[in-house]
Amino acid sequence: MSKVRTETTANRPNPREFVRGVWLELRRVTWPTREEWISATVLTVVLVVTVGLYTYGCDWIFAQLFSLIHPPVTS
Repeated sequence: MSKVRTETTANRPNPREFVRGVWLELRRVTWPTREEWISATVLTVVLVVTVGLYTYGCDWIFAQLFSLIHPPVTS
């Protein structure tokens, strides 16, 4: 069991090399422009509102159907 643990830890880079590698990789990323960022944010908000309204509509329709099948009991 000790042998497996030693082989696994031997393949890992030390923390400094790991952070350096992450930093170098982040420098290679193509970050979105401000316009792209705003466009993606607006699209996300519109889609969330649309899905929310669709869910609300389906819930309302099923509630109406259920009330026709099983009317509420009044005392």
